[in-house]
Amino acid sequence: MSTPPLTRPTRVEIDLEALRFNLHQVRHRVGPACEILAVVKADAYGHGARGVAPALAAAGADQFGVALVGEGLDLRRYGITRPVVVLGGVFPDEEQAVLAHDLQPALYDLDAARRLDAAARAAGARIACHLKIDTGMGRLGFRPERLGDVLAVLKGLPGLEVRGVISHLAMADEPEQPFTAAQTERFRAVVDRVRAAGFAPRYLHLANSAAVFSRDLAGCNLVRPGISLYGGLTGTPFEEEVPQRPVMRFLSQIAQLKEVPAGEGISYAHRFVTTRPSKLAAVPVGYADGYNRLLTNRGDVLIRGRRAPVAGTVCMDWILVDVTDIPAAAVGDRVTLLGRDGDECITAREWADKIGTITYEVFCNISKRVPRVFVGTER
Repeated sequence: MSTPPLTRPTRVEIDLEALRFNLHQVRHRVGPACEILAVVKADAYGHGARGVAPALAAAGADQFGVALVGEGLDLRRYGITRPVVVLGGVFPDEEQAVLAHDLQPALYDLDAARRLDAAARAAGARIACHLKIDTGMGRLGFRPERLGDVLAVLKGLPGLEVRGVISHLAMADEPEQPFTAAQTERFRAVVDRVRAAGFAPRYLHLANSAAVFSRDLAGCNLVRPGISLYGGLTGTPFEEEVPQRPVMRFLSQIAQLKEVPAGEGISYAHRFVTTRPSKLAAVPVGYADGYNRLLTNRGDVLIRGRRAPVAGTVCMDWILVDVTDIPAAAVGDRVTLLGRDGDECITAREWADKIGTITYEVFCNISKRVPRVFVGTER
C-alpha cells in the first residue's frame, strides 16, 4: 500500500503481519464453521481502517462491524465488498445510504425499523438487519420482556429481513463473573422465541474479543473480535494465555538537544526542575497527537533501546525528554512512544495504567493528524 511522503517525523506504523497473526488466533479458537466479523469501528480503533480492513479481508475476515453508517460507507470506498454490520444502528435520513451501499444495521428501535422498511419497499428491496437484544448491558437493544411486541411489529414489515440476532456482553473481560453466563442463557432463550415466532436468523452473535478466548460459544456462529485484533486485549488470563501481537507503533524523532544546568525549570508551569546538569531532547509530539497530557512527568519513551523519562508538562505539539543517561543520543534519533525498541517495550497497557484508562482509549485517541503508515507484506 502506498503511503504519502512524510516530513514531520511523528507517525504511527501499523504492522499488517501482526494484524494477520491476531486474526488467525481468533480463527484457530473458533474453528472454520464460525464466521468472524472483524470490528473496525472508530477507524479500526485508531489504527486506520483504510489499510486495516483490506488486510483483514485478504486474511480471511468474513464480515466487518462498524459503529456508524458513515464508517460503513468508508469501508465501501476502501474496496470492502463483504457484509458490513452497522452495530450502532441508523439515524433518521440514513436509510438511503444503507440501501445504496448494502449495509446491515443493528435494529433496536421500532421507529427506525419502520423507516428502513418504508425505504426498502419503495426501492423494491429488502434490508438485512440484526435484531439487537439487551440481555444485561443496559445500553442498546430491545428488552426481552418486550420481545413479543417487537416481533409482532417486525412481522408486518416485509422490507426487513432479520439476518441476525445480536447482544453485547457487559463483563466478558472478567471471566470469573457469573453474569456472562446469565447473559448467555438469556440470549439463547431470546433466540428460541425469535425462531418460534417464525423468523430464521442466519447469524447468532454475542462474543466480543474477551468472550472469544474465554467462553463456550455453543449456539453462536458469528463472533465480533475487536481489541484482540489490534493486540490490546488485557487482564487475567488474557495477557498470559492469548497469543497476540501489538499492531501499532507510535514513533517520532529527536528534533533538538539542549544542555541545561541543575535547578532549571522545564516546560509549562515548571512542573519539572532539573536536579543535575541535564541533557534534554525536544520531540515533536504532544497532546494534539494523542500523547496524553497525564503523561507529564510520568511517561517514558525509548531512545537507542533505553528508557528516557518525559520531563515536564506535555505540550500541544511537543514533549521534552531527559536523555542525560543516554549520552549517545543525537538529533534525528528515533523516539519510540509506543512499541518496542530492542529489549525494551512500552505497551498500550502501560500507557493506560499510567493515565487511568483502557487500551482502547489509548489507540483511539491518537489523532488523525498523525499519519498511519502500513508496513508488512500485503496478501
